[in-house]
Amino acid sequence: MNNLNTRAIKDNIVKLIIWVSSFITVGILVWILAYVIKNGISEINIEYLTTAPHGEEGGIFPMIISTIYIVLLSVIISTPIGVCAAIYLVEYAKPGKIVRLIRFATESLAGIPSIIFGLFGFIFFVTILKFGFSIIAGAITLSIMVLPTIVRTTEEALKSVPNSYREGSLALGTSKLRTIIKVVLPSAIPGILTAVILSVGRVVGETAAVYFTAGMGRGIPTSFKESGMTLSVHLYVLAKEGISFNKAYATATILVIIVALINLSANRIASRFRKTNP
Repeated sequence: MNNLNTRAIKDNIVKLIIWVSSFITVGILVWILAYVIKNGISEINIEYLTTAPHGEEGGIFPMIISTIYIVLLSVIISTPIGVCAAIYLVEYAKPGKIVRLIRFATESLAGIPSIIFGLFGFIFFVTILKFGFSIIAGAITLSIMVLPTIVRTTEEALKSVPNSYREGSLALGTSKLRTIIKVVLPSAIPGILTAVILSVGRVVGETAAVYFTAGMGRGIPTSFKESGMTLSVHLYVLAKEGISFNKAYATATILVIIVALINLSANRIASRFRKTNP
């Protein structure tokens, strides 16, 4: 009985620590969001969202467009590469030097600071390939940066698909490739969407890599070869140069809202796939 009581007390203490830690984490997040939104919401209006900046006045419409361009292009480039790499590692690869090399490269990419990616993008894409400060240079650099997230998360999603699904499909005479496309991938869609969400969140909030590659063009880019300033870079410039901290908080609020909308939309899509592929 004493041992049982001791174990119960220890379990309760551990549960209490977990609950307290969870509440502290959520509380810090809510406090930061509330502080940012409180200071920035008063500056947000239709004019702020639909006009270009000029000095301390104007809005962030060109920055919103540039951010959307970079996010979409980065996801379009990185998602197929990351998903295909994960499929190879989970479904085809056998333990050996090639697998170890791919995993080493993935882990190395995940540990490189973003400013290093920015310097690499500046030297290789902007200077050597002569893309100049452009949306395409920034998007390719960011797509390389988020590859580890997509590969790792997609790997876990593919591993979570029961082997019985694969065995049942193969037993019916379906090829391995068709099994992956028709059975495995649809079941792993929620996890793949999670990878895309995490990637989008990092791309939206990235500053250093975009600053060195996409530049600081304040106009609306009419092509991917033109420079564009994202919301995160605009926020950095406003805060660094002391132009307007109220505008900086307003831009931060817009960033928070965009990320929240992306997460909500992706979660709804993922829940639909879970219903259609229980």
